[in-house]
Amino acid sequence: MLPPPPASAPLARHAMAYVLAGGRGSRLMELTSVRAKPAVYFGGKLRIIDFALSNALNSGIRRITVATQYKAHSLIRHLQRGWNFFRPERNESFDILPASQRVAEDKWYLGTADAVYQNIDIIESYAPRYIVLLAGDHIYKMDYEAMLQQHVESNADVTVGCIEVPRADARGFGVMHVDATDRILSFQEKPADPAPMPGNPDMCLASMGIYVFETNFLFEQLRRDAAEPNSNHDFGQDIIPYLVKQGKAVAHPFARSCVRSRGEAQPYWRDVGTLDAYYAANIDLTDVVPDLDLYDQDWPIWTYGEMTAPAKFVHDEDGRRGTAISSLVSGGCIVSGAGLRRSLLFTGVHLHSYAHVEGAVILPYVKIHRHARLRNVIIERGVEIPEGLVVGEDPDSDAKRFRRTDKGICLITQGMINQLKT
Repeated sequence: MLPPPPASAPLARHAMAYVLAGGRGSRLMELTSVRAKPAVYFGGKLRIIDFALSNALNSGIRRITVATQYKAHSLIRHLQRGWNFFRPERNESFDILPASQRVAEDKWYLGTADAVYQNIDIIESYAPRYIVLLAGDHIYKMDYEAMLQQHVESNADVTVGCIEVPRADARGFGVMHVDATDRILSFQEKPADPAPMPGNPDMCLASMGIYVFETNFLFEQLRRDAAEPNSNHDFGQDIIPYLVKQGKAVAHPFARSCVRSRGEAQPYWRDVGTLDAYYAANIDLTDVVPDLDLYDQDWPIWTYGEMTAPAKFVHDEDGRRGTAISSLVSGGCIVSGAGLRRSLLFTGVHLHSYAHVEGAVILPYVKIHRHARLRNVIIERGVEIPEGLVVGEDPDSDAKRFRRTDKGICLITQGMINQLKT
């Protein structure tokens, strides 16, 4: 094992962030029919992956790699447009690594560990001392330098970011038990019956899908795992459980490194992997003081920003007044004689006269025609809402025409609109 860098030097300078961004995100239904989950829109201007990438950049990491697989075109296009400012002459790098059958002609990425194993030679060419492995599909602000410091100080083989989650939600996570020194004693990936935290039967300690390794040690584990014929070649299912039993795995509580502005009372982390969770996280941003502060200039969330005209509100007549209350409205939007309440509009949305929208997450370049009434909806990019369409007032009718969740949120796509015309 190499000696650690001098105590005065930020460890992030010696680290590479490796973002696993190949997730299908099938629980988001049609939102991921043309894009991977990390490429799904969020917050009016962003994509989900921008949070992991911004955390790395703000933490001081200047070597970043993104591994893509499922329906990656939208994601790759976004990365090329918004994250192309790294300069090799400043010892910076930004690589996009689609699954490309580099190991064998019949092998794509077989699992999260394999998505790193297949690119060992590329990582080696940069010679990072540490690897910070990140999931590209969560919403949070975190300083990875603090996690790197704990990893070195504890002499861990792997450090695992963790967060407390309700037991009812823990089936989709890796669940762990730790001792008083944060050493992980047991680890189960997506258990059917998650074990609760000692003394807290309603909560579990769950993996955030964030891991820190010393690079050479990680390569040893990846090569060992690749030789195992019965392995799933996955960090959560194989690598981490092995190191819990055979090595030293240490937990890093999110509260120690989460980044909060003055307006953020609690550590914020969201898995927006379902339509209801995605809707709630977006709509929550319309609160007077939201749980997530996107206005924090000390920890900005970087993204690709389209060149657009300012948002515009026109007409001032009774019943035909362009208004927005408790809403976020992005550039290029036109609210023309329509009413908007507690909604989030992405770039280029156009609402026509006499339309009324409440509790809506509207993705870019949607057109909503006259007299439409929409409530509690997610509208996919580029959809054209016909004149007079009513959604959110008749649950039975909504369920027959659109994707409606148990909580009453309706996802509307252009294909669904086209079916109304047949």
